[in-house]
Parts: sequence; structure tokens; C-alpha cells
Amino acid sequence: MKDIKVLGPGCKRCVTTAEMVQTEADRLGVSVKIDKVTDYAAIAAYGIASTPGIVIDGKIVHAGGLPKSDDLARWLAA
Repeated sequence: MKDIKVLGPGCKRCVTTAEMVQTEADRLGVSVKIDKVTDYAAIAAYGIASTPGIVIDGKIVHAGGLPKSDDLARWLAA
């Protein structure tokens, strides 16, 4: 199971990002646990200045804007 954190204040883009991650994981058959991190101090601790951010298994893979489906597939398959 992949541990995924979506970093952001809960804005529309952050919610959409979490949905995109779940949709892509379902499509690939990858088991995921998604946590939404909305605390600004916790987000800053990751060094993310632009949200939404995505952290997969402790590694920052994306920051700022909606991710591309191709990128999500690659990150989840790794």
C-alpha cells in the first residue's frame, strides 16, 4: 500500500488532486492510503511553497497546480 499525502488548504484544486490520485490508483489497481494535510505548518515542513502538493511514501513528487494523469500513473507505478 502506498502512503500518499495531498498537501493543501482544502481548496478546489486540492480536493480535485486527491480525487485524481484515487481515480488513477483505482485504474492501476494500486492500493493507496490518502491523507489530506491542511495544516500550514505541516505543509511548510515539506518545503512546499505552492499547493497542491503530493507526497508518495515520504517523497515529494509534485507541487503547484493539478498533476497530469501520465505523471500520476508513473508515480503510482514506481
